[in-house]
Amino acid sequence: MFEFRLKNAADQVETHLTHVMASMGQLPVVDAMRYASAGGKRLRAFLVLESARLHDVPPDQAIWPATAIEAIHAYSLVHDDLPCMDDDALRRGLPTVHVKWDECTAVLAGDALHTLGFECVSHPDCHQDPAVRADLTLTLARAAGAQGMVLGQALDIAAETAGAPLTLSEITRLQAGKTGALFTWSATVGAVMARADTDPLQRYAKSLGLAFQIADDILDIEGDTQKVGKALGKDADAGKATFVSLLGLQGAKTRARALIDDACDALTPYGEHADALREAARFVISRDS
Repeated sequence: MFEFRLKNAADQVETHLTHVMASMGQLPVVDAMRYASAGGKRLRAFLVLESARLHDVPPDQAIWPATAIEAIHAYSLVHDDLPCMDDDALRRGLPTVHVKWDECTAVLAGDALHTLGFECVSHPDCHQDPAVRADLTLTLARAAGAQGMVLGQALDIAAETAGAPLTLSEITRLQAGKTGALFTWSATVGAVMARADTDPLQRYAKSLGLAFQIADDILDIEGDTQKVGKALGKDADAGKATFVSLLGLQGAKTRARALIDDACDALTPYGEHADALREAARFVISRDS
């Protein structure tokens, strides 16, 4: 069930991204946007669509925030790969945008994907109630900005030149922004659109996002570059503190499993209707890419 729905979510978002960018023409910056936003697991979009399904939000409305979060995620990867940031040459097994084009195009493509995300989530077809669209837009801005993802990125950059490695609590705070904020926004979209209680899905996403990052740290040690599609071992080479360096490999795996148990427990109010989200949680710590 999960694999089918994940693939279905990816296909829906791919189609909708093509639709919303169709009128932009074939400029290099637009070609770079299409390139950067293609592929990937679309896990965040899946969370949006599953959250919407749990709350009986129509699919033709839910596709707009699902596309929005993937545009925002794609922008973050384009900028994260830049020489002034992580300086990566590969993403999903392909040359990164600044390598395939140039740095200026990569910056502008990322900027345009960022704004496209807000265009999608505030589109009239996203929801008939302007107040709901405004709420989605405001919360996405907070999740993506200096209270969320950008904060996490800034803390990550600062850690590279810090006098001492980060503590476990400091890394947890960093990752709650860098990874967890967009996961939480994605998982709660359906409840926001239905004006329902967001607490269970917030608890689910908080544990899921942290487990996802721990799994990334484990993949950085145990993963296969060909499967992961990017360079591995960079954090260890740079001497950066990670969940693995602080907890040990087995300790990190144990912590990730406990977080997934917590995430699944948070879904109890939804009963079997949330089984796909439970499978998604288990997938997060079993993936090899």
